[in-house]
Parts: sequence; structure tokens; C-alpha cells
Amino acid sequence: MANIKKTTIWQIATGILAVLLVVSIFTNGFGGAAGGSMSEGSAVDKALTFINENMLQEGMTAELKDSADESGLYKFKIDISGQEYDSYVTKDGKMLFTAPGVDLDQEIEAPEAQGAAVADVTKSDKPAVEVFVMSHCPYGTQIEKGMIPVVKLLGDKIDFNLRFVNYAMHGEKEVTEQTNQYCIAKEQNDKLIPYLECFLGDGDSEKCLGETGIDKAALDSCFAQADEEYSITENLEDESSWLNGRFPKFMIYDELNTKYGIRGSPGLVVNGQQVSSGRSPSALLATICNAFNDAPAECSEELDSANPSPGFGYEASAGDSSGSCG
Repeated sequence: MANIKKTTIWQIATGILAVLLVVSIFTNGFGGAAGGSMSEGSAVDKALTFINENMLQEGMTAELKDSADESGLYKFKIDISGQEYDSYVTKDGKMLFTAPGVDLDQEIEAPEAQGAAVADVTKSDKPAVEVFVMSHCPYGTQIEKGMIPVVKLLGDKIDFNLRFVNYAMHGEKEVTEQTNQYCIAKEQNDKLIPYLECFLGDGDSEKCLGETGIDKAALDSCFAQADEEYSITENLEDESSWLNGRFPKFMIYDELNTKYGIRGSPGLVVNGQQVSSGRSPSALLATICNAFNDAPAECSEELDSANPSPGFGYEASAGDSSGSCG
């Protein structure tokens, strides 16, 4: 039998867009014909309508890929911002399961057999920490909000770098913002964290450029150079080059994306190794401090253990931190 890990089941059990298992019981507005089954098409259409109207963030849409009659349910696959999810609806149209099913014939591995990714990370005197995001991915902004207190606490005891995924899922605004952030990090690095703290609040780039005193002339000059070097505008306008025909390439860190196997936003790389971590400041501090040969005193500090909310704004999240754009 194939094996699945208990942590994998937990991820399966927590659903799309922040809560990985959502079970919704529908009454009059959603339910099927009284006392009988609905057709596959009717049940799936009603489930898709419910998902789009009640379960997604503004601006996101679930698109139906296919459906089938499976194990006494209607199984259907949806695409949300380039990521596919399997969902299920009961044949009477009254219950929706928006998470992958778990094969009960699979063998479950004990926790001791897993979880070595962080423990085995290469250690160093000054850990290199790279965070790969899309600037408008709600889960990219989530890990950035969790990472900022860690970067401020550890300071020059780590080598922190903000990186970007090699394609953009959120249009021209994301391509422009990422180029701006690349240039701030490259030429005005002391202002990167203050700028990000502002930008992650409400996504207002122009306001934050002014509030943090960014040299706009230097920024424009760097932007033009990066545009030419990495074909940023060319890739944005050439739809024939887009990934899967949907997403423009963003090639500034393409080599690093390939090297580390980055597949979406966010990705966390510590000492050249992609690792998994929670996204609260406390969890990220523990992950990074594990990469020191000799952890500094700052690693004993207590940071917030609550996950930041996905998207813009600084509210804490009641959910877990497993979502991604990719």
C-alpha cells in the first residue's frame, strides 16, 4: 500500500484558501430535489456557484475543470488562480467537501518517520534566509508579515534576502511592484523592511514609497535597468511566452527558482535548502535559529505565535498557514 504522512492528512484536513477542510451543509438555497438525487451537472453547478459566492476572496474565481461520479459522490476538479483542487458534492446536493479525499486503504506513517526537513538543514555561523513570494499572493504577504519581526530581531546575524517567484499570477500590478521591491532591496536596502511593513498594511505602494523616503529617481533608474536586463515588460506583453498561457514570466530570480525547486508563493530557503515552516514569527524564528552553528541570545526571545492573516492587513489568523499561490 502507498504511504501517506499524518502531517499530510492534517494539511488535507485544513481546505482551500486558509482552512483546508471545509464541510458545508446546505439547506433550502442549495439543496437538491426533495427525497432524491440530482444530476451530476446540476449538483456540480450548484456547488461551484456556492464556492464562488461564499468561499473565495474578492477577485478570485473557481473554474470547473471536470467532474465524475465516484464512490457515491460527484467529484469535481476546480481551478483557482492556477491551482487545482478536488472537491466533492453529495448526490442530493446538500453537502460539499472542498478538500481531497483520503484513501482509507493507505497506510499512515508515524510522526517519527517524518519532519526531518528543518532538523537536517545545513547549519552555519550566519544563516542565509531567502523568502520567495509573489507580491500580491495572500500567502506570500502572510509569510512576509511573519518574517519581518524575525529579521528585525536577528538583524545582521542572518543574511536575509527577499526573492520573487519566476512567474506572476496577479497581473501587471504585481510585475511592477516586484520590480520596485527588487530595486529597493538592491539599492536602498536599509529601507526595504520599513517599506514592506507599510506596503503589507494595505498594498498602497505610492503612499509607502513616500512615507519611507525612497529615492524615486534612483528607483526609476534601477527599474529601467532591470526591465532591460530581465525583459520584464517584454515578457508581460508577450502573452505567447506566459506560463501555461496565463501568467507572465518574471525572470529576475529564475536561476534560483530552478536551483531550489520553487513552485509557488511562498517558498522558504535556509542555507540553500528549501524548508517547511509555520508562518508565525515564533515558528519562523525557531526554523531559522535551528540553522545556526551556535544560536545567538536573540533565539531565546519570545515572538508572536499567531499566524498573520493572508493578504494585506495585520490581523492575526485563526487558521493554519499552509496556503500557497502556484
